[in-house]
Amino acid sequence: MKKSLVPPPGPARTLALAQLISRTGDGAYYVTAALFFTQVAGLSAAQLGLGLTIAWSVALVLGVPLGHLTDRRGARGTAAFFFLCAAVAVGSYLVIRSFPLFVAAASLYAIGQRSGSAAQQALLAGVVPKKNITQVRAFLQACYNAGLSVGAALGGMVLLFDIREAYLAAFALNACAFVVAALVLLRVPATAPTPAAAPGEKAPSVLRDRPYVVVSLLNLILVLHVPLIDVALPLWIVGHTEAPKWVLSVMFVLNTLAVVVFQVRVSRGVTGMASAARYVVRGGLLLGAGCVVFAFSGSGGSAWSAILLLAAAAVQTLGEMVQMAGTWEISFGLAPDGRHGQYQAFFGSGLTIAEIVGPLALTGLLVYWGAPGWILLGALFAAAGCAMVPAVRWGERRLAAAQPAPDGAPKTTPAGQPALD
Repeated sequence: MKKSLVPPPGPARTLALAQLISRTGDGAYYVTAALFFTQVAGLSAAQLGLGLTIAWSVALVLGVPLGHLTDRRGARGTAAFFFLCAAVAVGSYLVIRSFPLFVAAASLYAIGQRSGSAAQQALLAGVVPKKNITQVRAFLQACYNAGLSVGAALGGMVLLFDIREAYLAAFALNACAFVVAALVLLRVPATAPTPAAAPGEKAPSVLRDRPYVVVSLLNLILVLHVPLIDVALPLWIVGHTEAPKWVLSVMFVLNTLAVVVFQVRVSRGVTGMASAARYVVRGGLLLGAGCVVFAFSGSGGSAWSAILLLAAAAVQTLGEMVQMAGTWEISFGLAPDGRHGQYQAFFGSGLTIAEIVGPLALTGLLVYWGAPGWILLGALFAAAGCAMVPAVRWGERRLAAAQPAPDGAPKTTPAGQPALD
């Protein structure tokens, strides 16, 4: 592996290793889950969909409170604990065969997976210098995609055999991966917990940080590219284009490998909040441009449609990498020290919401409305990206106003102007 693809030694490399291990198990899980639950566990497709919706909704509601718990108890221990919860949940799938128990286990898995990821980000903020966070986060994203790719390959072998024992082995692998990842996380230096609020004083809450809420909502719009690729795009290709179905597989491989190889390089241009905001603008414009190309892929023959689909996928993948590099810097940079647990949990909830409501919304917009729906979605991506600049400036002013000024001097913004409340 090239040196540029390997994170620097120390906590960054340990965090990347934990990410690689846990996502390898998840990759095998994602590929085999639907068939396991319907063919082995005996659930109907409707029960599976309803149960997963309930589970991720529970994880969404509990995300911020558990993020606050992460701040109070320390990120390292809680990250390992949540990963162990995910391991217990996946392990229980091996014996669960009823819908109520499936919902309980799926909820525990969703909580463990989402809250564990948020705690892992809080741990990253505590052990990596602030100037290096975006670069290290890029390494973690590359490991995320690499792990999913390896796991998906293993899951493909399970589907090839298509026997009960193979499915059980895939789920056992996922459970073991979470256990090993939790043990790896315990090798990262511990971070100091945040002290409790003084008696009579309100505990700080991300929900009262209006600029951060706005930034998170804009990010929610931008991360709609995730269910776009997973759900809406396959239906668009089959129902609206003449392109062969194998093009979808090529697009997935293109997206995954590009992130593994180029995410770190793309992220090097982010050196502060101003450059991060510019990156998000560019990312939103690229995502929008990709949507415009997708809109035209429904016209013409199979070869022309395939060319346009691959070109649009390339533009969208670049937009995804640029947008993520910018939002990582923003999500950490606007979070007060000692509160990264709840702030990262809230910021990450945008992806959970996108995965819950995105498939239905995007299917209606793109599959049933067609090319105009793609144009509207592209305009939404571009608008959200451009709106990030004033939102970030607002967040910087609020964060500067909350910082104690030395020697009684008036509070100032990073640009040296008087702070605005």
